[in-house]
Amino acid sequence: MSASIPASASSTFLPLPPAKDIPVTFTASLKSWWAAGDKQGTASEERLLRRLPFFQPERMASSTNDSPVIAHRERVQLAAPKHFLNTLSIKSTNPSPTAPPPAVVLHGYGAGLGFFFRNFPALAQWAGHRGTDVFAVDWLGMGRSARVPFTIKAKRDDISGRVNEAESFFIDSLEEWRVKMGLEKMTLIAHSLGAYFSVVYALRYPTRVHKLILLSPAGVPHDPNNLSMPSRELTDEGDSGSTISVTHSAVAASTGGVKRIREEQKAIKEKESRSRRLLTYLWEEGWSPFQVVRSTLFWSPMLVGKYSRRRFSGLTEEETRDMHDYILNITLSKGSGEYCISHILAPYAHARMPLVDRIAALKLPITFIYGEHDWMDPQGGLLSRMYNIPYAGHHVYLDNPTAVNELLVAELDDAGEQLYLFAASRS
Repeated sequence: MSASIPASASSTFLPLPPAKDIPVTFTASLKSWWAAGDKQGTASEERLLRRLPFFQPERMASSTNDSPVIAHRERVQLAAPKHFLNTLSIKSTNPSPTAPPPAVVLHGYGAGLGFFFRNFPALAQWAGHRGTDVFAVDWLGMGRSARVPFTIKAKRDDISGRVNEAESFFIDSLEEWRVKMGLEKMTLIAHSLGAYFSVVYALRYPTRVHKLILLSPAGVPHDPNNLSMPSRELTDEGDSGSTISVTHSAVAASTGGVKRIREEQKAIKEKESRSRRLLTYLWEEGWSPFQVVRSTLFWSPMLVGKYSRRRFSGLTEEETRDMHDYILNITLSKGSGEYCISHILAPYAHARMPLVDRIAALKLPITFIYGEHDWMDPQGGLLSRMYNIPYAGHHVYLDNPTAVNELLVAELDDAGEQLYLFAASRS
């Protein structure tokens, strides 16, 4: 690409204290718990975003450098009082009249836009080259968006009513955000439960979606052979995505490749301990894992720390500390959108209204992307163009950013078909 991103100007920013070490003692955990809050949450997100050389922190004058893009974050206010969506905008400084639709990045369950810090540079490079924009949004009630009450009025046995209400909580706010931002059409890049909501959004507003790029989407297959294991999110270790070679690119998925992933999932599921089965049951019955962590009060930073060290072992030490602080502040925020889980998913993590029964109504390009060690069942991905990412688990974009970024740019450039044929020749 011709547009290059300049070196970081972070040295000109107002000082931001580094994230503290992940606590391993009760005293350190207590101090971390006491310090958590909105101010600390803002700082934790900014630490991740300051890695982007084109990011402009709040209350800073606009940069005069020659960057092809400028990024800033804002709270996009919605119509209802105290409703807002936390947004990162990466905007071209030289918009093109022939620019492709902007890309909108959407996170998964209980996460936030900061999880994509290793993908924003490549997406920004694409935006600067094509003269378009990239946005990342925290879903309502998650990340650093407004933590508003989440309630369902439908009765327990009214499955379609419950699902529709839960979906509307997220879909309606995204559509309101789109209108406020003045976007005619978008390409949605979404992960896990966010990918599920993106499909639902496209079903309700098909003229507003150019393309769907689904990263390890939740809720696709039917139940009988579903091998998804949400408990593995708490126990799996991160893959060595920070050290892999660029040659380990995406591979076009095949029936045989999907079979190998499912066989690995089946073997792990059969070895599930009794305690892990209980954990899975509680998760799938609607117990918010974040609610459980919050209930431990002073011990919660230590619990989150165990997850951070294990899951993000492929990151640098500093990145792991920054991710831990970010996740901790998200987790300790007031419970809201996280309570959707029991209304969207039934026991054993299959959707109450699976996407496999709904997605055929969409007449737009859809790409599925799964990690080769994913805990999400990839069977439904065979509905469309599908890739497997080597050396990656469920957080495929974070585990192997090189391969995923290469794939995202190709898909955004509408060169996905050529890449798919090339990847298929190597699979």
